[in-house]
Amino acid sequence: MAVIGPHLIDVLGRPVSEIPAGQGSVVLDEIRVTVAGTGGGAAVDLAKLGATVSSFAAIGDDVLGRLLVTQLREFGVDTAGLVTKAGQKTASTILPIRPNGERPALHVPGAMASLRSADVDGATLLAADAVLFGGPETTPRLLDPDGVDLFRAVRAAEMPVFVDLLYPGRPETLELLGPLLPLIDWFMPNDQQLRGLTGVHDLVDAARILLERGVGAVAVTVGEHGALLVRPDADPVSVPALPTTVVDTTGCGDSFNAGMITGLLAGCTAADAALVGCACGALVASGLGSDAGIEDLDGVLTLVSASNPEAGHRIATQLAARETAALDA
Repeated sequence: MAVIGPHLIDVLGRPVSEIPAGQGSVVLDEIRVTVAGTGGGAAVDLAKLGATVSSFAAIGDDVLGRLLVTQLREFGVDTAGLVTKAGQKTASTILPIRPNGERPALHVPGAMASLRSADVDGATLLAADAVLFGGPETTPRLLDPDGVDLFRAVRAAEMPVFVDLLYPGRPETLELLGPLLPLIDWFMPNDQQLRGLTGVHDLVDAARILLERGVGAVAVTVGEHGALLVRPDADPVSVPALPTTVVDTTGCGDSFNAGMITGLLAGCTAADAALVGCACGALVASGLGSDAGIEDLDGVLTLVSASNPEAGHRIATQLAARETAALDA
């Protein structure tokens, strides 16, 4: 699995009800530092779910960049595709997490926008079985003709392409993504991003705008309501969220992507794969940071089975069959 896009360091603290005035201070229950972003956060979750992951991103030559590489390697992610940009900062975010799990952000974009197609090893990219392009709006140079050609080569190799956004959706972002849209198998925004991209409130109608522009299918996360799947020539499918106690919503979308991609690559139906994604989101929401909650794929399936035993059995059977086939190949 290849993951391209923003790799950030998040510094999170909870619970933060208010920022103290002047030089006042507040005692928190917890502070964590994690790898995050639609690239980095998803890469960690995919690795936890058992995927072999290679990361591609631009980082700075600073202590945060070194920390990011160290943490990714601890999860088994191949970091050879991370390009260090001299004199630049690694993208990072400070997140004071409110008691209800909301997460206002103080963000430094850093080096992530400097990633170019020349920075990406095409041979390594094409050695993967799928590509997640997280946050293409944060790496505009990869949407130049040479960058789009990279993804054309991926599609020519019959590898699925998954795409999500990092920032809120805007109409100009949709236009920026124009050349990429026909190369996307699954577009995976949240509901606010999809509405912002298209200017359309109804999620099904908004998703169909993307289908009309060439996207293969759309999986929209809708917070406590789970996910919505919209595909050509099929009725929309709502997939329920799984019960959880919300501590922090950071990284829930990234974990959904990791879970759904894992299910799809194992041959699960889209609805079952999205249920795996929703389980990942529920686990991540239960702790602080985008790498919280998920231990491994077995733990995710346990949560699915607790909520929907029939689906849990069906998904586990499919995953086992895929693993057996891989061992026999």
